[in-house]
Amino acid sequence: MDISHRQFTKQILFKDANGNPIANKPIHVEQTNHSFLFGCGAFDFIPYVMKQEDKYKKLTDKWLDVFNYGTLPFYWGNYEKEEGKPQKDLLMKTAKYLQERNVRVKGHPLCWHTVCADWLMKYDNETILKKQLERIDREVTGFAGVIDMWDVINEVVIMPIFDKYDNAITRICKEKGRVGLIKEVFAKAHKCNPEATLLLNDFNISINYEILIDGCLNAGVPISAIGIQSHQHQGYWGKDKLEEVLERFESFGLPIHFTENTLISGEIMPAHIVDLNDWQVDEWPTTPEGEERQAKEIEEMYRILFSHPLVEAITTWDFTDGAWLKAPSGFIREDGTTKPSYKMLKDLVKGEWWTNTTVTTDEAGRATVCGFKGDYKLSQGDLRAKEALTDNCEVVVTLK
Repeated sequence: MDISHRQFTKQILFKDANGNPIANKPIHVEQTNHSFLFGCGAFDFIPYVMKQEDKYKKLTDKWLDVFNYGTLPFYWGNYEKEEGKPQKDLLMKTAKYLQERNVRVKGHPLCWHTVCADWLMKYDNETILKKQLERIDREVTGFAGVIDMWDVINEVVIMPIFDKYDNAITRICKEKGRVGLIKEVFAKAHKCNPEATLLLNDFNISINYEILIDGCLNAGVPISAIGIQSHQHQGYWGKDKLEEVLERFESFGLPIHFTENTLISGEIMPAHIVDLNDWQVDEWPTTPEGEERQAKEIEEMYRILFSHPLVEAITTWDFTDGAWLKAPSGFIREDGTTKPSYKMLKDLVKGEWWTNTTVTTDEAGRATVCGFKGDYKLSQGDLRAKEALTDNCEVVVTLK
């Protein structure tokens, strides 16, 4: 698989603080972060940041050893259980903790019919929409600079026909229409933070989602990236389906984010289940055979996605087993030990797809540096510099 688009080759002129070329010297080139977003649900950071418990410290340290991109929960019904009392401090502290550790943070989601605020139901549709847009303003503006990426609206294909229970967002989606509601919420998010990355996100990857995206783009909706959920509780999609999905959604020419990925390391959910949430079990154990299968499937999937030029991010939804539906879908077992999938992915992200090398400058102080796009620490003896290396253009780096 061709991954050359994930790499750079460039000439660097190295100078000291006085502007003199650093000639005929070895330069250590050490990557510190990827440009590509290797993500995972970052929910476990919330209790650690608030409680500082050792069990969460061990877990979050393992997380940080692999991932540079985390999703935090902004489900309205949990974030603001009582109207006017959002949990901003809790998520702001967590987001800043991640940001300080070179992790990019995404908020999920700003608008969704599920886990919606029950107190919205007392209002009429006009007021519900007004409060939804005010909520977007509050979050996108309030977290700007800390969280600049959002799943703006979630699972819209099913939103107006969702019939499991009445909720405020389905009500206004029925009235406004899918594209109408999407246009409203994206316009507000974009106005509040024009530099933010704004995603449309869905689990429905049928032609209905393609039609919806097409309608949104024709209506001028400022979609930054297409979000594709890939919860594979009923078995791995496989290479053919994965490539077919990529081929269909690449036609829009937008970046693609695999936003919620899960692969099971235990018994596969039966095929007759339509809504994954309907599969309710007392326990769902991981197995040695399932763990080996999971590692192989995740490796193949990551290699395929990493080789596709429009894919910018992959997010594993569950870091630990049992996080959603009690499924063994994490990289970490419930007892805190790591699975084969954890080691496999770390070996890719921080091994095979990672750059740590030494180059030697010529008499003019130049050297050719090749590596994976990202952030770097460059050093010669006691002299240091930090630089983002993401293209093939020649650059001057001053070591101090």
